[in-house]
Amino acid sequence: MEELFLTNEQVDILGEIANISMGNSATTLSMMVNRKVDITTPNVKVIKRSEALDDYEKTCIFVQIHYVKGLEGNNVLVLKEHDVEVMTDLMMGGDGTNTSGEISELHLSAASEAMNQMMGTSATSLSSMLGVATDISTPVVNQIDVESIKVFEKMFDTTYDKFVKIAFRMTIGDLIDSIMVQLYPVQFAKDMCDKFMDKGK
Repeated sequence: MEELFLTNEQVDILGEIANISMGNSATTLSMMVNRKVDITTPNVKVIKRSEALDDYEKTCIFVQIHYVKGLEGNNVLVLKEHDVEVMTDLMMGGDGTNTSGEISELHLSAASEAMNQMMGTSATSLSSMLGVATDISTPVVNQIDVESIKVFEKMFDTTYDKFVKIAFRMTIGDLIDSIMVQLYPVQFAKDMCDKFMDKGK
């Protein structure tokens, strides 16, 4: 039977892990876009799978990360299309204003590279915090219609209905002021907390 809830201590631990790992990831992204990137303290809550895309309209960019070492499972980062366009333009040396409103293979490739670097940094941070070597596979990037929740459901090899949603406010100069969401199954979150607490013993 799936356990539905996290304890307050587990929520605090997940917030701390996310704060440190994504803070380091922001530094990595900042170097890639040559702009100051700020990510706020994360908001952690447990949601139903069907609520995962409530912060988004129309279409968004899903970046799926598989852990291949240290942790078992995967998580997803959700980005707004406009933000991906701005980041792509900045990564290519532009000023972040060259956005057409249409996502191309170039944008998806740039998003994959940016998230690969960011989550690679995050995995390094997790290794230190959890006391286990962690590593990720190359991210899988998809453009998702928000109405197509079935596509999202197929991205997780799990029947779990409860997910941990970690929402960050991300700003890049005056070009992006947006919400970036990280999602993973509750059981994955519990495993991370167990490793975190074991290391502290």
